[in-house]
Amino acid sequence: MTQEGLSSTQLNAVLKSEGAPWQAGDTPLSDLSEDELKQRLGYEPGPDEPSLDERIALSTGHLAEAGLTAAGAPASFDWRNRGGKNYITPVKNQGGCGSCVAFGTAAAVEGMVRIRRNNANDPVDFSEAHLFYCIAKSQGRHCRNGWWIAPALDGFKKPGIVDEACFPYTAGNQNCKLCKNWQCRVTSIPSWHVIKNTAAMKRWLSTRGPLVTAFAVYQDFSSYKSGIYKHVTGRYRGGHCVCCIGYNDTEGYWICKNSWGTRWGEGGYFKIAYGQCGIDAAMWAVDNVNLWHKHKKIIGLFATGGTRNAWAYIQGVGWRRVSYENDTIFFTMLTQLSAAKAAKRPVSLFDVNNVIKEIYVF
Repeated sequence: MTQEGLSSTQLNAVLKSEGAPWQAGDTPLSDLSEDELKQRLGYEPGPDEPSLDERIALSTGHLAEAGLTAAGAPASFDWRNRGGKNYITPVKNQGGCGSCVAFGTAAAVEGMVRIRRNNANDPVDFSEAHLFYCIAKSQGRHCRNGWWIAPALDGFKKPGIVDEACFPYTAGNQNCKLCKNWQCRVTSIPSWHVIKNTAAMKRWLSTRGPLVTAFAVYQDFSSYKSGIYKHVTGRYRGGHCVCCIGYNDTEGYWICKNSWGTRWGEGGYFKIAYGQCGIDAAMWAVDNVNLWHKHKKIIGLFATGGTRNAWAYIQGVGWRRVSYENDTIFFTMLTQLSAAKAAKRPVSLFDVNNVIKEIYVF
């Protein structure tokens, strides 16, 4: 029985009468109290961001353009099936803490890591606890007042975020307890930006990677089991942050990864109609990921006549430009790469925005 007094059977009857294209069911969240459900949310608009009511109005205004196929983008796309490979990491569960921003942000960066490395099986797993219990906590945020997306992405820029094993997540306000060598275990991003046009969102999704987004949650959403969600009934419960991984123009929906475990929704995912609940008022894009490529061989080298313009082809990674900051760095690094290639020795390289910034030869 939902807190609106409707069983899943009764809610499905309402959905059917309204012609809603989704199905309700008994989920781990459908019987939660109002306060308990709010603790599974946690997105609060930042000081310079539209309110959730304004996001809803913006999404409604985008509805006409959202239904159009974007120039340069396919009619549908899903990062769980790109060439038969799934580049999205497993669904997690934030539990009874309003830490959704940490989960939605980490999910997007994890997807970008797999895409950058062209490895759908990469075991990347970031610590949402580092994001929420260290960085958000230092800003006065906690399980009951949530967070917003910009400072979470800034946390990925500096200091960067450690792997899950360095600081495992447990729901509830925790002390910041990073492992001793945490500075050596961070992954960072160079930059991020906001996308406010739905065509641009589709182009980014289909060519670059997942996006972070937020929307207003109503009581009926907690009972979502399958189909294309549209709000039909139930009171507003709060804001929520998720990771958008694809879209479908034929049926008019976004595909999102949630952080409520795999027993909710379609294995932890949901489809939401264009223009619904503020979902596409704006989305946040991770421009790139700074990566270590460890124990790789240099397959090829290429240089042009331009000043300090050389590229190395890294095994399993692809072409990356050799650092061009000054002559000393450039020629030293190029010499090391050439020697490693000739000797077929593995190297480890630090890749910042597709530029090799550090190299270690074994």
